[in-house]
Amino acid sequence: MDEQEMAARERELLEEIEEYNRERDQIRKMLSRVGRTGYSRRDAIVNSIFLVIVVVLFLLSFAFHLVPTVVSLEIGVLLVSIKIVWMIYAQHKFNHFLFWILHSLEYRVNDIATVLKENAAKRDGSGRSES
Repeated sequence: MDEQEMAARERELLEEIEEYNRERDQIRKMLSRVGRTGYSRRDAIVNSIFLVIVVVLFLLSFAFHLVPTVVSLEIGVLLVSIKIVWMIYAQHKFNHFLFWILHSLEYRVNDIATVLKENAAKRDGSGRSES
Protein backbone atom coordinates (compact mmCIF):
# COMPACT_ATOMS: atom_id res chain seq x y z
CA MET A 1 0.00 0.00 0.00
CA ASP A 2 1.30 3.40 -0.84
CA GLU A 3 0.82 6.55 1.21
CA GLN A 4 -2.25 7.71 -0.73
CA GLU A 5 -4.07 4.46 -0.14
CA MET A 6 -3.13 4.56 3.55
CA ALA A 7 -4.37 8.15 3.83
CA ALA A 8 -7.62 7.26 2.04
CA ARG A 9 -8.16 4.25 4.31
CA GLU A 10 -7.44 6.39 7.37
CA ARG A 11 -10.03 8.97 6.22
CA GLU A 12 -12.58 6.20 5.71
CA LEU A 13 -11.95 4.88 9.20
CA LEU A 14 -12.27 8.36 10.71
CA GLU A 15 -15.56 8.88 8.87
CA GLU A 16 -16.85 5.54 10.18
CA ILE A 17 -15.85 6.49 13.73
CA GLU A 18 -17.62 9.84 13.42
CA GLU A 19 -20.73 8.12 12.06
CA TYR A 20 -20.63 5.65 14.94
CA ASN A 21 -20.36 8.49 17.46
CA ARG A 22 -23.32 10.30 15.87
CA GLU A 23 -25.45 7.14 16.00
CA ARG A 24 -24.42 6.49 19.60
CA ASP A 25 -25.41 10.01 20.63
CA GLN A 26 -28.72 9.70 18.80
CA ILE A 27 -29.50 6.41 20.58
CA ARG A 28 -28.56 7.93 23.96
CA LYS A 29 -30.93 10.84 23.36
CA MET A 30 -33.71 8.46 22.36
CA LEU A 31 -33.21 6.24 25.39
CA SER A 32 -33.10 9.21 27.75
CA ARG A 33 -36.41 10.47 26.31
CA VAL A 34 -38.06 7.08 26.79
CA GLY A 35 -36.68 6.50 30.28
CA ARG A 36 -37.34 9.96 31.61
CA THR A 37 -39.14 10.39 34.94
CA GLY A 38 -42.00 12.45 33.48
CA TYR A 39 -43.70 9.35 32.16
CA SER A 40 -43.44 7.51 35.46
CA ARG A 41 -44.79 10.57 37.32
CA ARG A 42 -47.78 10.69 35.00
CA ASP A 43 -48.32 6.98 35.54
CA ALA A 44 -48.14 7.43 39.31
CA ILE A 45 -50.65 10.30 39.18
CA VAL A 46 -53.12 8.26 37.10
CA ASN A 47 -52.71 5.27 39.43
CA SER A 48 -53.29 7.50 42.46
CA ILE A 49 -56.43 9.00 40.90
CA PHE A 50 -57.85 5.55 40.16
CA LEU A 51 -57.05 4.38 43.69
CA VAL A 52 -58.66 7.44 45.30
CA ILE A 53 -61.82 7.07 43.22
CA VAL A 54 -62.14 3.38 44.08
CA VAL A 55 -61.58 4.03 47.81
CA VAL A 56 -64.09 6.90 47.80
CA LEU A 57 -66.67 4.70 46.04
CA PHE A 58 -66.04 1.95 48.58
CA LEU A 59 -66.53 4.35 51.49
CA LEU A 60 -69.63 5.94 49.98
CA SER A 61 -71.17 2.58 49.17
CA PHE A 62 -70.27 0.23 51.98
CA ALA A 63 -69.45 2.49 54.92
CA PHE A 64 -71.94 5.33 54.54
CA HIS A 65 -74.55 3.73 52.22
CA LEU A 66 -74.75 6.99 50.20
CA VAL A 67 -74.34 5.28 46.82
CA PRO A 68 -76.13 2.06 45.90
CA THR A 69 -73.80 -0.95 46.06
CA VAL A 70 -74.56 -2.07 42.49
CA VAL A 71 -73.74 1.39 41.08
CA SER A 72 -70.44 1.57 42.94
CA LEU A 73 -69.51 -1.94 41.79
CA GLU A 74 -70.32 -1.06 38.18
CA ILE A 75 -68.23 2.11 38.40
CA GLY A 76 -65.41 0.10 40.00
CA VAL A 77 -65.51 -2.44 37.16
CA LEU A 78 -65.48 0.40 34.63
CA LEU A 79 -62.45 1.97 36.32
CA VAL A 80 -60.60 -1.35 36.41
CA SER A 81 -61.39 -1.86 32.71
CA ILE A 82 -60.06 1.60 31.88
CA LYS A 83 -56.91 0.88 33.88
CA ILE A 84 -56.37 -2.41 32.01
CA VAL A 85 -56.74 -0.61 28.67
CA TRP A 86 -54.25 2.02 29.89
CA MET A 87 -51.75 -0.71 30.83
CA ILE A 88 -52.19 -2.46 27.46
CA TYR A 89 -51.54 0.83 25.67
CA ALA A 90 -48.39 1.49 27.72
CA GLN A 91 -47.13 -2.04 27.05
CA HIS A 92 -47.86 -1.60 23.34
CA LYS A 93 -45.78 1.59 23.24
CA PHE A 94 -42.92 -0.14 25.04
CA ASN A 95 -43.04 -3.16 22.71
CA HIS A 96 -43.05 -0.89 19.67
CA PHE A 97 -39.97 0.89 20.96
CA LEU A 98 -38.19 -2.43 21.58
CA PHE A 99 -39.10 -3.57 18.07
CA TRP A 100 -37.69 -0.35 16.65
CA ILE A 101 -34.43 -0.77 18.58
CA LEU A 102 -34.06 -4.41 17.53
CA HIS A 103 -34.86 -3.58 13.92
CA SER A 104 -32.24 -0.80 13.93
CA LEU A 105 -29.66 -3.15 15.40
CA GLU A 106 -30.46 -5.82 12.83
CA TYR A 107 -30.13 -3.29 10.01
CA ARG A 108 -26.79 -2.07 11.36
CA VAL A 109 -25.45 -5.61 11.86
CA ASN A 110 -26.44 -6.52 8.29
CA ASP A 111 -24.75 -3.34 7.04
CA ILE A 112 -21.55 -4.20 8.93
CA ALA A 113 -21.66 -7.79 7.64
CA THR A 114 -21.93 -6.47 4.07
CA VAL A 115 -18.94 -4.18 4.57
CA LEU A 116 -16.92 -7.04 6.07
CA LYS A 117 -17.77 -9.28 3.12
CA GLU A 118 -16.76 -6.54 0.68
CA ASN A 119 -13.48 -5.98 2.53
CA ALA A 120 -12.77 -9.72 2.58
CA ALA A 121 -13.50 -9.94 -1.14
CA LYS A 122 -11.16 -7.00 -1.83
CA ARG A 123 -8.46 -8.54 0.31
CA ASP A 124 -8.85 -11.93 -1.37
CA GLY A 125 -8.91 -10.31 -4.79
CA SER A 126 -5.82 -8.20 -4.12
CA GLY A 127 -4.02 -11.21 -2.59
CA ARG A 128 -4.70 -13.30 -5.67
CA SER A 129 -3.44 -10.67 -8.09
CA GLU A 130 -0.13 -10.39 -6.19
CA SER A 131 0.45 -14.19 -6.15
